[in-house]
Amino acid sequence: MEQRRLGRTGLMVSVLGYGCGVVGGLMVRGAPADRERSVARAIEAGVNYFDTAAAYGNGESERNLGQVLKALGSGARDVLVGTKVRIAPEERTRLGATVIASLEDSLRRLGREQVDLFQLHNPISEAPGPRELTPQMVLEEVVPAFERLREQGKTRFFGITALGQPAALRRVIGARVLDTAQIPYNLLNPSARAPLPAGLPVHDFEGSMRDAVAAGMGVIGIRVLAGGALSGEETRHPIAQPEVAPIGSGPSYRADVEQARRFRALVAEGYAADLVEAALRYAIAAPEMSTVLVGTATLDQLEHALAAAAKGPLSDEALARVAELQSGLAGG
Repeated sequence: MEQRRLGRTGLMVSVLGYGCGVVGGLMVRGAPADRERSVARAIEAGVNYFDTAAAYGNGESERNLGQVLKALGSGARDVLVGTKVRIAPEERTRLGATVIASLEDSLRRLGREQVDLFQLHNPISEAPGPRELTPQMVLEEVVPAFERLREQGKTRFFGITALGQPAALRRVIGARVLDTAQIPYNLLNPSARAPLPAGLPVHDFEGSMRDAVAAGMGVIGIRVLAGGALSGEETRHPIAQPEVAPIGSGPSYRADVEQARRFRALVAEGYAADLVEAALRYAIAAPEMSTVLVGTATLDQLEHALAAAAKGPLSDEALARVAELQSGLAGG
């Protein structure tokens, strides 16, 4: 498995990261034996970064990941673990205390004394909303709490999920006090890295990936399969999240699936074996990308992702064809 540097952290992470969220569902709703087999297989294949969050299954993902890593013993000794805090509206008057308590609870569920990465899960906006925090809140209250946790040895590094208003995110990223950014990037929306094709009706991330790299941050790709829509199939596995709200792409999961099917041309023209492979290899073709997270419902889905990653990034010719297809989305 190819490894890449995670920005200023100096950590080397596998280009394919293991997503333990609710969309794939295995680490929340899967059988214990299936979870253990999947994590063991990922480690065997060279995956070394595992991403979870307190919000995933109300802590179930963290508990289950901790149990699996404990069961695997020395075989899981070298894995890197990241988790996240999501701050509720009623907790805004005590941001720092909430951040600290959240990680302490996460560590108890994970059965660890330290995580490698702790991230803010809230969107960032110039005006606070139901879920959003302002740049001032992040820089003046959340970051000092992160720094205190690092001083206490409870996390090695910290970062954000780069969702929200681009101008607000630029303020936070530009402060150069964060180590990582989780950024949506996929065939349906390339705007975190490249200019958005004119007329493409998706959220413009305005080059947030480039901004993060310029600030020395490691980039963690999320929604690289658009929540599963880039399989081109609307039917979801029973373990997977039944309904997935798009992040930065179309108005609905069904609309994303319809747009995804236009990229079947990549398969027909021999650039990839299937849509999932095309989507994964597109994401890892971004040189700014440190690792891309993929959540799964089954071991077979994991094997599929491992095989795709092993083929490496899409060719320059294939990427040029992708750009043509993306322009077609804007026109269609």
